Amino acid sequence: MFFKVKAINQNRERVDEVREAKSRQELLETLKSEGFHPLEVVEVKEKKALSLFSSVKTSEKMLFAKNLSNMLKAGLTLSRALNVFEKQTKNKEFKKIIASMISDIDKGASFSESMEKHKKVFSVIFVSMVRAGEESGQLSKTLLEIGQTLEKSYLLTKKVKGAMTYPSIIVAAMGLIGVLMMIFVVPSLTSTFEGLGIELPPTTRFVIGISSLFINHPAVIFLGFAAFLGGIVYMVKNPKLKKYIQFIVLRLPVVKNIVKEMNAARTARTMASLLAAGVPVTRALEITHDVVQNVYFQRIIDKAREDVIKGIPISKIFKEHTEVYPVMLGEMMEVGEETGELSNMLDEIAIFYEGEVEQKTKDLSTIIEPVLMIFIGGAVGFFAISMLTPMYSILDTVG
Repeated sequence: MFFKVKAINQNRERVDEVREAKSRQELLETLKSEGFHPLEVVEVKEKKALSLFSSVKTSEKMLFAKNLSNMLKAGLTLSRALNVFEKQTKNKEFKKIIASMISDIDKGASFSESMEKHKKVFSVIFVSMVRAGEESGQLSKTLLEIGQTLEKSYLLTKKVKGAMTYPSIIVAAMGLIGVLMMIFVVPSLTSTFEGLGIELPPTTRFVIGISSLFINHPAVIFLGFAAFLGGIVYMVKNPKLKKYIQFIVLRLPVVKNIVKEMNAARTARTMASLLAAGVPVTRALEITHDVVQNVYFQRIIDKAREDVIKGIPISKIFKEHTEVYPVMLGEMMEVGEETGELSNMLDEIAIFYEGEVEQKTKDLSTIIEPVLMIFIGGAVGFFAISMLTPMYSILDTVG
């Protein structure tokens, strides 16, 4: 359970933060044991809590890491740097999270420990890299690395989404136009056909039937569409079904190469960042498993971790599974292991595949556009023929 706490601390300062506890009574006892005088303890409902911990954008976390790195490098203490950033950020929820972290640090908690309480904002890789930075005494350098990693991931995702924006807008616009025609255009033509009393071809009856469904049973259409979207979400979320969807995706022309290279980029980028921060290889592979969402890539990463524990080179398993990971990934990893520059080599691999994904996404967008035009042309042609055929029948009869 999450609670919004207003209290006075030992220094007689007012504290506003969000705390997690099993019950309100347990939290009150904890606050008193820590020297707080509670003024108000109000439960935050689950929906609000989820909203709170998921409302911080990647771009905001990127700036947080970079700015914090610069302030620590300039000589500010961690608590002071966090206070400065808390005043700078315009995100109210992020302000509360940072205030909570400052409170934890002032009580003696480490930076990584304070971050672990906010798992919806700070990912496992973020926390692990910060912990490694604290242990090595290079927190400023590590935060800069985190900021750069988040920036590269953010830019790649933004470019992929940007490339798919135009096709998505076209599909949405055509869908809306289609619905409007079914509601306003087809009924007027239908009344004309009924007044003439002619026999309608199957395609015309089909279009009129769809139009009638939109007008007379909009709830059925809405529920059907909602069920369709719900079914897709269920299939994507269900672990058993998701496996089959991912299997199909890895067999689709053009798309399969983008998926492979995107996961290769994520694997390399995550591993490079973690190893550069001083995280052990086995732990780095565990975290990478969570970052890479596709179950087939996760299996390879799990096998790689098992191999590393046995003393087998990490590159071996990647070289053996080129049907999932690109050939170059395993080869370059092997070179990195032999030269002792695995982290740098992985960084170079990540940069290469990020560029490949960006270019292939643009190419995919270019391919989709003519396919969309053909589909739209076919739909318009079908509608035109369906509505015009009865008209020609009338003209033939009159002639």
